[in-house]
Amino acid sequence: MSIELLIANETGTKVYQPSVQEGIEWSTERRGAPGKLTFKVMKDDILNYTEGCPVRLLNNNEKIFFGFVFKQERTRNSEVVTVTAYDQLRYLKNKDTRIFENTTVTEIIKSIARDYSLNMGSIASAKYKIASRVEENTSLFEMIENALDLELTNLGSMLVLYDDFGYLTLKYLSDMYVGNNSLGYLCIDEETGQNYDYSSSIDEDTYNRIKLTYDNEDTGKREVYIAQDSSNINRWGMLQYFDTLSKGENGQSKANALLSLYNKKTRKLKITNAIGDNRVRAGSMVLVNLDLGDVKVKNFMLVEKCSHTFKENEHWMDLTLRGGEFIA
Repeated sequence: MSIELLIANETGTKVYQPSVQEGIEWSTERRGAPGKLTFKVMKDDILNYTEGCPVRLLNNNEKIFFGFVFKQERTRNSEVVTVTAYDQLRYLKNKDTRIFENTTVTEIIKSIARDYSLNMGSIASAKYKIASRVEENTSLFEMIENALDLELTNLGSMLVLYDDFGYLTLKYLSDMYVGNNSLGYLCIDEETGQNYDYSSSIDEDTYNRIKLTYDNEDTGKREVYIAQDSSNINRWGMLQYFDTLSKGENGQSKANALLSLYNKKTRKLKITNAIGDNRVRAGSMVLVNLDLGDVKVKNFMLVEKCSHTFKENEHWMDLTLRGGEFIA
């Protein structure tokens, strides 16, 4: 395994390859968090960088991470500095007030990228049109996630936003399968995943009755839309999800879509110390084949969180997975 970590100076005129201690960590989350790189360097008289300087990581010449230094930590009498860098999704933590009318999440992302000077890569064309929405003093992350949720709940389509080595990227979930080639799919099983943590529950994110309301200003009446599963209500008691609708949303269609998403037992699964694969990140789809005792899993699952650890001759990853009854 060949790891290359480079840091540029403040002016960009010099690039350093510092002496890095073992244990570089790269982590990603599917929602609300930028990609994060943490590493420890030996400070010397040559290495000259500060917060805001660009960092890049390659593994076996494959592009892993591109971002910027945001934090440095050290203790007294120590020459070792712990550095934290984030990719450009970090700038989506900025807050703003924006009004959206007759627009898609694709158009929202492009508008934000232009206004905040973010580099764009491949941006998929979303289909759901948001009739009208006001985001007041809201983070850019939350604005985009709200729009992604509307695409999911109204059309059943999930899209994944991430930073691909310095470029904002938006893809449909169908384009996030790892290993979709002649060599076959990446599989997490008893051999490739050393350990796991597993639980099952109906205590969170399980709903067998969906109730949505809309106050129609034209008619002066409140419209109510309900979708429910009577058999699961008999099994578990009534577990109700309630929300209000925005103008232009199809109430019954959204209620049916939410029931399909939430009307199931929830399970949690985290794989630890799996054999590392550079292609896997939050938002990836990986094949899982495991016997968990009360259930056997043999299907593709969504990576909700992913943490890679790189050492001189080792590469491991921890995966928090979701799919079907499995939530993160």
